[in-house]
Amino acid sequence: MTTQRTRRAAEPVAVTGIGQTKHVAARRDVSIAGLVREAALAALADAQLDWSDIDAVVIGKAPDFFEGVMMPELYLADALGAVGKPMLRVHTAGSVGGSTALVAANLVSAGVHGTVLTLAFEKQSESNAMWGLSLPVPFQQPLLAGAGGFFAPHVRAYMRRTGAPDGIGSLVAYKDRRNALKNPYAHLHEHDITLEKVQSSPMLWDPIRYSETCPSSDGACAMVLTGREGARRSPAPPAWVHGGAMRSEPTLFAGKDAVSPRAGRDCAADVYRQAGITEPRREIDAVEMYVPFSWYEPMWLENLGFAEEGEGWKLTESGVTELDGDLPVNPSGGVLSTNPIGASGMLRFAEAALQVRGRAGAHQIDGAHKALGHAYGGGSQFFSMWVVGDEPPGA
Repeated sequence: MTTQRTRRAAEPVAVTGIGQTKHVAARRDVSIAGLVREAALAALADAQLDWSDIDAVVIGKAPDFFEGVMMPELYLADALGAVGKPMLRVHTAGSVGGSTALVAANLVSAGVHGTVLTLAFEKQSESNAMWGLSLPVPFQQPLLAGAGGFFAPHVRAYMRRTGAPDGIGSLVAYKDRRNALKNPYAHLHEHDITLEKVQSSPMLWDPIRYSETCPSSDGACAMVLTGREGARRSPAPPAWVHGGAMRSEPTLFAGKDAVSPRAGRDCAADVYRQAGITEPRREIDAVEMYVPFSWYEPMWLENLGFAEEGEGWKLTESGVTELDGDLPVNPSGGVLSTNPIGASGMLRFAEAALQVRGRAGAHQIDGAHKALGHAYGGGSQFFSMWVVGDEPPGA
């Protein structure tokens, strides 16, 4: 006798609530628990739900040694309304915020839980991330402190490969810092920013200048994810998840392309396939891209299929990625303006969702129907992405 197993149709996933803290260098007024609760309550308020409406919680953050609190999810259960409810912890280095959102979305899609609160955070003021990310000899060369020391050679390789002129990184930083002025939650609000100031800032890791790097931020981001029935009860238009994927590869291996990692290309291709996107440059209206160092905008434009190899910097130079360009990249100001590491990826996902909900405020892109949220982490070996739209998948 044979038994045939019936595959359950995937539940469409909607983002009905989004909340984030004001991101600053140091939130001395709250503990980590107070920080995450602030974002969670804002997301619940946006969805007009209460703790009792949440079936499970999925939390993510960067390495525990950043704050020195091991397994913080255990003591944060009460602050997140997770007592007596399933709670999962996700960790994929800097991409963790995006990966955390995808785990929550998959729980809803699979019908495991009806409504899930997902949250990511970082309190960098209680850590020293730069030295925490500085690997000892012999694993990297001496005096390359921080993530910038690891990534600067990759930027140089991109410049040699493509012939990109020196000033592209400054154009990206100038754009994102101006965009941040329209985002009340952004950490850096440099009202006197000019391109000349970016170009004359100190060189930290050649070719990366001080003003072309991300800040160290305290902050948290939360979202409420639910299925078809929960979306029907939503007081405001939701963002619908059209596709989501994660990929990883080793940090170092023979033949690794550090300029355009295979895992990033494969992750983007999978997301586009799920979302039915064949021409991302034409079909996606806004991109929230993980750019901790300015040069990664043109690099990721190529990695994500928005530009041919060697052409990404030309999109930046021509203004395509500006707020009023054909493909706005990081309307919120991005990681270059706000970087609570554990939450930075979720902020990219949440900001993409805000765009298609029409709720991004002063940095809203007119006519944003589909948006991409993108995160990467570690030594460019973890990637997570989603495409969200203002209509349910297949509509």
